Amino acid sequence: MKSSFQVVPWAHTATLYEVNIRQYTIEGTFAAFINHLPRLKEMGVTILWLMPVTPISIVNRQGSLGSYYACSSYTEINPEFGSKDDFKLLVEKAHALGLKVIIDWVANHTGCDHHWTKEHPDWIMQDEQGNFTEKNGWKDVIDLNFAVPEMRHELIKAMRYWVNEFDIDGFRCDMAHLVPLDFWQQARLSCELTKPLFWLAECEVQDYHQVFDATYAWWWMHETGRYAEGHSSLHEIRNVLHAYSHYPKHAIKLFFTSNHDENSWNGTEYEKYGSAALAWSVFSFTWSGMPLIYSGQENPLLQRLAFFDKDLIEWKAQPSLHQFYQKLTSLRAENPAIYKGETFILPSDQDHSLMAYFRRSGKHIVMVLLNVSKQNRLSIHVHHDWLKGSFKNVFSGIIFEFDHTEKFELQAGEYIVYEKIV
Repeated sequence: MKSSFQVVPWAHTATLYEVNIRQYTIEGTFAAFINHLPRLKEMGVTILWLMPVTPISIVNRQGSLGSYYACSSYTEINPEFGSKDDFKLLVEKAHALGLKVIIDWVANHTGCDHHWTKEHPDWIMQDEQGNFTEKNGWKDVIDLNFAVPEMRHELIKAMRYWVNEFDIDGFRCDMAHLVPLDFWQQARLSCELTKPLFWLAECEVQDYHQVFDATYAWWWMHETGRYAEGHSSLHEIRNVLHAYSHYPKHAIKLFFTSNHDENSWNGTEYEKYGSAALAWSVFSFTWSGMPLIYSGQENPLLQRLAFFDKDLIEWKAQPSLHQFYQKLTSLRAENPAIYKGETFILPSDQDHSLMAYFRRSGKHIVMVLLNVSKQNRLSIHVHHDWLKGSFKNVFSGIIFEFDHTEKFELQAGEYIVYEKIV
């Protein structure tokens, strides 16, 4: 499998941040969110992913405000969020700070009263009785018919509109595997006539890396959740990571401990991982791939946000995990061992409880020790040629001298990251 597309250079060291505009501020608008941009820039975020900005259908709407993912138009702005000028200003302000902006694109389905249902009913999937339908059991959407060339053309035209009119930097494509791969290929070729873009697929089908730069690490996330419940092992998780290592060379896996679906439907990362929540977050930043932060995780976010109704994130004056993420984003952006290094898993007699590994690129070395179990006072003896010289604890800033051999003890949920001083 080979891709003819190139990953935009700024993606390799990037940290992705998912923005839930509705719940982010009291106003729930683009204009109000703009005030958070300097804080996010300072925290080290580099790409903003905005959940769908298009208007939401009324017919079969879920809850009081409906799902972002049930749109009534592909080229209008959700009036709850503001105007097109407001969105354009948000993108301009983000770009002025050096941030990139990608938008959520829902190509598989529309809301039940999308204007195409009246203008082009043949563009929508229909059952034997001629009723609009969908295949996945969702109540508020209907599937598009990709057998119709005219629909494909218009959908791609709509994608190009957002690139040309608002200067966005890419797309996060919802349920990408439900859409034919050749459509995405046509879409990317067309959209990138304007400028190179970043393409993220919500899917875990290797073939989709023929078009997409990054895909979800769902398999990893589900296996880590099963481990936290006592239904899996770190051996199985390492098997998942080994499978990922056989993806195409250019492929990026997106690692996350939460996102809009996980938080609302399955619970917060603290419900899922307990004391290991932050340790797994450290993993997502230090393994090969791209990390994702969901709105409010830096607060931290201890609530399940309602999906179809207003449910405000109540921001602290200084989110308590701001510096935690700042140190991780800085490490990822600045240390070649993290953004392009090789990985060496450290063996120990605590392999069932500890994730321990080196990342290395030339003289740059990072050692990561994570106690993702519920057990306290777990020891690991590290003996390796790479563990020699001056190392800085990424979180405390304290410098240690190591000489090949060292013993470390970790409490439940504890994370230790050492960066070699070169």
